[in-house]
Amino acid sequence: MRRILLLLPLAAAAMGSAAVIAAPAPQPPMTFFVTSNGPGKGGDLGGLAGADAHCQMLATAAGQGARTWRAYLSTQGNNAVNARDRIGKGPWHNAKGVEVGKNPDAIHGINHPFNMDRIVTEEGSLIPNGAFEPNRHDILTGSTLDGKAYPAGQDMTCNNWTSSTTGKARVGHHDRAQWNSAHDSQGCTQVQLRASGGDGLFYCFAAN
Repeated sequence: MRRILLLLPLAAAAMGSAAVIAAPAPQPPMTFFVTSNGPGKGGDLGGLAGADAHCQMLATAAGQGARTWRAYLSTQGNNAVNARDRIGKGPWHNAKGVEVGKNPDAIHGINHPFNMDRIVTEEGSLIPNGAFEPNRHDILTGSTLDGKAYPAGQDMTCNNWTSSTTGKARVGHHDRAQWNSAHDSQGCTQVQLRASGGDGLFYCFAAN
């Protein structure tokens, strides 16, 4: 009996050690999301600064405001900006801790991991696609497939994200292979963005 009693604490200690070893790794912090909503002014996001501020606001509400957030948007004309150059080096994880990309080259490659289940909002919610009503899968980017700006001339950025009336924007589909460059919007008003399956949403990346 004495021998059995002595072995019990040892067995308990061993089980405790095993429990510690088997504990799951902590979930990586969110470093990427698609906005759950836009500013509500169509293609007028307040320029890049306004779009960045919107990303920062949503991230802060989700408890990730300590990071520097950047909107995945390109601009055109003088001092044009490439969306891919704004988002840091990666890797990036969504609100559920799932990796969505290792680096800029990976997310712009043909084998990128983006899909509807991975591209979730800052709240971890899915954005409805064409199988739902309303469809919101058009995501503002103003970018080519490789994440770069379009040449000046034909407006692809709603006047560099300051127009809610004239112009148009290049959008991607969060649920398809062309996540960042699928087609042009019908225009820059909120109504026109919704008419083609969008809602003025855009991608946000933690740049640090």
